[in-house]
Amino acid sequence: MTTISPLVIAHRGASGYRPEHTRSAYELAFALGADAVEPDIVATKDGVLVLRHENEISGTTDVAAHAEFASRKTTKVIDGVSLTGWFTEDFTWDELSTLRAMERIPLLRQSSSSFDRSEGILRLVDLLAIIDAATVATGRPLVLVAEIKHATYFETIGLPLDQLFAEVVRGWATPTNLVVESFEQSVLMKIRARGVPGKLVFLAEHKGVPADLVAASGNKARSYADHLGQAGLTRLRTEVDGVSVSRKLMLRLDLGKNAIGVTDIVARSHAAGLLVFCWTLRAENKFLAKNNRVRGEARDYGNWRREFELIIASGVDGVFADQPDLAVAARAGR
Repeated sequence: MTTISPLVIAHRGASGYRPEHTRSAYELAFALGADAVEPDIVATKDGVLVLRHENEISGTTDVAAHAEFASRKTTKVIDGVSLTGWFTEDFTWDELSTLRAMERIPLLRQSSSSFDRSEGILRLVDLLAIIDAATVATGRPLVLVAEIKHATYFETIGLPLDQLFAEVVRGWATPTNLVVESFEQSVLMKIRARGVPGKLVFLAEHKGVPADLVAASGNKARSYADHLGQAGLTRLRTEVDGVSVSRKLMLRLDLGKNAIGVTDIVARSHAAGLLVFCWTLRAENKFLAKNNRVRGEARDYGNWRREFELIIASGVDGVFADQPDLAVAARAGR
């Protein structure tokens, strides 16, 4: 893995500029200087790993416009949340390959939405080829930060993501070009047991409980907060290589939701021997702390540099960014 710190990880590709998880989003991310790219990984009915924000795809594809798939619309409970739409596990790869990608938040990213329907869905194997080509083209060591989504759910329907993932990356992954992350630590342990090289990173929300622990222990499950307490971090160090936390856990906000500093999460995690990543840096007013917003629309860029540099100055080891070029600029200007 590159020694540049922090690692700039393009979140679902350059998703601030192109519909997420598309070929152009990933290729643009590397052209803009990203050190790594982060796909969300889910499965099809026939066990093909594809790149989508969620297994429910009505918000990121044109599936609703396909009359031949109208009967596939359904309601499911995924990790305790009821969702209505179309789900990757109800399609074969051949069927999914007929869909076109759409911008997930078009009101905020109107320029990106102009690329709607111009590209199809990618498989994980397609992204590996993109990374290989970009590594040659840029002459830089590039990294895949793979997020495994809803592993416990997929296991219950006969699609073990750990096995499918290990099969795809076998022969490609090395200790330096792969990071695997998930909100469910159990799938990380299974991937390690399968001999997949690389680092393991536990994703943590600012509130709530991991879905795999709820499935195993019900209301006795340990929360994300438990994992990020000092005892929890010490325990995590024996199991994974790092933690990846929400901006809400990184920024110290006053009562007016103004960013006035950073919390001690980086210092405490480093003291426990863990890497720390932060997600997600975004430039639009909508996503910034209130004192970093400027007058205008929610979609307008605010004082992103001040917020990005504040987070980078914390000593964090990696940052996820929708606009990777801006994160690279903030790192350079630190």
